[in-house]
Amino acid sequence: MTQLITTELVELDQNLGTSPEDVIRKLASKVAATGRASEVEGLFADAFAREQKTATGIPGGIAIPHCRSAAVVEPTLAMARLSPKVDFGAKDGPADLIFFIAAPDGADQEHLKLLSKLARSLIKKDFTAALRAASSREEIVSLVEGALADKPATHAAAAPADAASTGSTTGAAPVAAGSVPAGAASAAPTPSGPKRLVAVTACPTGIAHTYMAADSLVAAAQEMGVDLQVETQGSSGAKPLDPAVIAAADAVIFAVDVDVRGKERFAGKPVINAPVKRGIDEPGKMVQEALAAATDPHARRVPHFGAEEQAEAEAAEKGEHIGQKLKRALLTGVSYMIPFVAGGGLLIALGFLLGGYDITAVADKVVVENNFGNLPEGGLAIYLGAVLFKIGALSMGFLVPALAGYIAYAIADRPGIAPGFVAGAVAGFMGAGFLGGIVGGLLAGYMAHLIGTWQVPRWLRGLMPVVIIPLLASIFASGLMFLVLGGPIAGITAGLNSWLSGMTGASAVVLGIILGLMMCFDLGGPVNKVAYAFAVAGLSAGSATNQAPWQIMATVMAAGMVPPLAMALATVLDKKLFSLAERENGKAAWLLGASFISEGAIPFAAADPLRVIPASMVGGALTGALSMATGVTSQAPHGGIFVFFAIGNLAMFVVSILAGTVVSALVVVALKRWVAAKPAATVEAVPATV
Repeated sequence: MTQLITTELVELDQNLGTSPEDVIRKLASKVAATGRASEVEGLFADAFAREQKTATGIPGGIAIPHCRSAAVVEPTLAMARLSPKVDFGAKDGPADLIFFIAAPDGADQEHLKLLSKLARSLIKKDFTAALRAASSREEIVSLVEGALADKPATHAAAAPADAASTGSTTGAAPVAAGSVPAGAASAAPTPSGPKRLVAVTACPTGIAHTYMAADSLVAAAQEMGVDLQVETQGSSGAKPLDPAVIAAADAVIFAVDVDVRGKERFAGKPVINAPVKRGIDEPGKMVQEALAAATDPHARRVPHFGAEEQAEAEAAEKGEHIGQKLKRALLTGVSYMIPFVAGGGLLIALGFLLGGYDITAVADKVVVENNFGNLPEGGLAIYLGAVLFKIGALSMGFLVPALAGYIAYAIADRPGIAPGFVAGAVAGFMGAGFLGGIVGGLLAGYMAHLIGTWQVPRWLRGLMPVVIIPLLASIFASGLMFLVLGGPIAGITAGLNSWLSGMTGASAVVLGIILGLMMCFDLGGPVNKVAYAFAVAGLSAGSATNQAPWQIMATVMAAGMVPPLAMALATVLDKKLFSLAERENGKAAWLLGASFISEGAIPFAAADPLRVIPASMVGGALTGALSMATGVTSQAPHGGIFVFFAIGNLAMFVVSILAGTVVSALVVVALKRWVAAKPAATVEAVPATV
């Protein structure tokens, strides 16, 4: 196996700058200089994006910047002993020992296990003391290779051999801190033993923090005489905790930055939720909090209903406010609604293509009374057009129920789906439309969630999620829609549709600018999805005499195509301004942009949000204005240029996109040339690349 660290990858007592950005860039350059990375900028961008998401400093003057990157050729460790120290965000101050872990996107399991083992060694005081005392690069390499070669049981605070290879870390009853009895991972604690806890640790990359948090929690628990067993859900594999161990546990700790896999196994247990880094920084406090929760009848517990409700519990633990909860629920509803709309809208457009606009008046009769042996007047085209239109219309009919159903699902998990769908259907029946679906979904979800918290006899628990909750939540949410809310919301919806249909001239252009800005602001994030949902919600209301909804759809689609196309063009106009990875992404962005996949610009925005996003918004606003001003229409909700047959005034659709693309590309090139880059906080809507 390739050597992970060499003397060329070690810096001793060097000044590598005054900030984490400086240090990471220097170490990325060192990795690239040894031929272990294809280019510096791509590796630096991925590592620094990870650093901005969560600081990698840990107690003891140590920092472990790390990432997975397409720029990495082979798994690599670069080490620096800094003078002066640099603050990497640890609570106890700046760090002098820096380990830069660079893993390829497709790193094999054996390399990932070695990288994880090194990360675990860094929380051991004897190992870090030896690193600080080392007098040469050769000695550093020897120490690291020794840590990687040793069996896990010989290291302080390590897991048993079987656990280290599978990702399961186990603590046991009072023993010397840092030693763990062999076989403890597979044996359930005895009733006469100490307090028993279980934990799950997980971080986005699954290389370093996952395992360091596990070992820190185990060591802290051992010092307190607590039996703690940990499941590490990391890149080097994971062995689930024995169900008997979970059943015997008094409480559970989730030290995670990502979703816990299989969290339903812990249902009903008192739970402590925190970011994975807290498991490294404050393991003792987390253990104490778990012990307190175990004896507190009012402590938060892992719910029985699954992932979405657990996400809400975790968010509440971290102080999520009501606005964030509502946003998460609405985005979940929109995400699940889109497949119904995308397929249905394209089918309707194909129906119009074959059968003409008049197909709407005869489709029901044609599909019922005719077949291939009895074609209607107009022949095969009319028959197929009617069939396609009707399938699409039925699919679009799920728009509001699906929106409401999955909003409720985001709040109450599966018990919320049925009452949400019913409330959405009522909203559609009452003419309350998109707004009614949102209100109905929220009512159904929160009522289902509330009913799910009721303490009921054991014999009734099995009926709660499948009978009691759907029944009562449906009566409440749909009853309110029928008796109180449906009429007023329907009036608001009718007024909004009338206003949009009447928009012409300057007011239409202003709407186009607003929609264009929204589509380019966060590239598939919440603002982008709101604009898109607004467009698709009105799509079915379009007709030959009322084309305003189709114009809005065309504007949203055209503007959403601009960011990836503009970034692709910019990489052609001035290659030197972009890294090798960005230039490769630019090639793919041509097709992504043409297909109306705004996320094709995310790699560029992640690396340089303060210049890429404003440039994209300028071009998107121009495209939106031109599209609305020239009356471009789209009967299809997705597909970009590939649904040209559903685009009205296709020439101006193309011109609008080209104009926005050129302007955005020129702006981003100008900003990169003449406006200095500044470190920026990670944009929430742009996901980390590791």
